[in-house]
Amino acid sequence: MSLRIVVTVKYVPDATGDRHFADDLTVDRDDVDGLLSELDEYAVEQALQIADEADDAEITVLTVGPEDAKDALRKALSMGADKAIHVEDDDLHGTDAIGTSLVLAKAIEKAGYDLVISGMASTDGTAGIVPALVAERLGVPQVTLLSEVSVEDGVVKGRRDGDAASEQLEASLPAVVSVTDQSGEARYPSFKGIMAAKKKPVQSWDLSDLDIEAEEVGLDGAWTKVDSAAQRPARTAGTIVKDEGEGGKQLAEYLASQKFI
Repeated sequence: MSLRIVVTVKYVPDATGDRHFADDLTVDRDDVDGLLSELDEYAVEQALQIADEADDAEITVLTVGPEDAKDALRKALSMGADKAIHVEDDDLHGTDAIGTSLVLAKAIEKAGYDLVISGMASTDGTAGIVPALVAERLGVPQVTLLSEVSVEDGVVKGRRDGDAASEQLEASLPAVVSVTDQSGEARYPSFKGIMAAKKKPVQSWDLSDLDIEAEEVGLDGAWTKVDSAAQRPARTAGTIVKDEGEGGKQLAEYLASQKFI
């Protein structure tokens, strides 16, 4: 029986762009380019490596987002994933991590899965809680923050590295795992992969396809909201200490005034 792997990916604003909030205090995605979250590329890579070792495996990449989020799916498909699912609905605008986990879990159940792989966090929100929330909603084990992962005989195994020690973890399938940026460099799409991605199937679902009410997601259904935001102040010139014999004293006084020492 084919090993069904679902990789959750996110379309995020380019971190090098000029990011800011819209009038409703959600991230303004119209004025900045987007791309596949770099941390999710590691999840795609690990899925591809697991599939290479399996007798038979199929990789589905799943994202929740606006029309442009298809670009993230195409990147994952060009890396080698087999097919994609895009959940898009106007009522999803402003959905927080709790609501996103609901949509992802419903879509994963509808798609069918044995193993769900996620990045350790998204590069825009950086909360890192969605994989655990998805596992809870699916009612399956979670093995998170892995720097090494493999699947054998219906069991997913991995290594989680901490500051002082490493843990060897495992869970029976079906399960949810998340991988860190130490799990292995993500491959670059080849020209052949890019061309092949254009022919791979991308399904589009909305909330009605997942039996989710609009009130459960979006800004109205969010458990967390941004109440206020202020523009980051412009960088000011630094303080220059000229050493004319008392440079060390001036430096110490400055550090003390800033409570660094």
